[in-house]
Amino acid sequence: MIKRSVKKAFTLIEILIVVVILGILAAIVIPQFTKASEEAQVGNTVTQLQTIRSQIELYRVRNNGNPPDLTTTPFQDLVNVTGTNAAPDGNTYMKSAPINPRTGTSTVTPGDAAPTGFVQRDDAGWIYNVATGDFWANGFNETTGKWYEASGSGSGSGSGGGGGGN
Repeated sequence: MIKRSVKKAFTLIEILIVVVILGILAAIVIPQFTKASEEAQVGNTVTQLQTIRSQIELYRVRNNGNPPDLTTTPFQDLVNVTGTNAAPDGNTYMKSAPINPRTGTSTVTPGDAAPTGFVQRDDAGWIYNVATGDFWANGFNETTGKWYEASGSGSGSGSGGGGGGN
């Protein structure tokens, strides 16, 4: 009798089943990672807003109720600029100008209400009402805790009514 040697290996069907299972797992996991980036931006923005608002309030307390000038040069009255303090009272309130994670800028635009529309990269990062001291992140809806989407109401700088305040 002739003895046959049997080679042990995976069949094509077995390999295809494993590939399909891996594809299903990837389809479940990948969307969760893409959402994590947006959640991190939201958390970053909420923390920055709390810090900026508290520093604006501290500035007003130390300066007889006068608001800081944040729009001429972004955050000039709160940040130590090039080694010499720009704040009239001689205090440094923040180490550097905060950057809006959605727009990538620290530009401050004067405005009288919270943003209501979608913003793009390089748009103004923040909106500031000098009279009231209210401060908002451009493109961010504080009521819902989410960024305005491109298909949402309005576009561009996003200044308008609605949303949280100081």
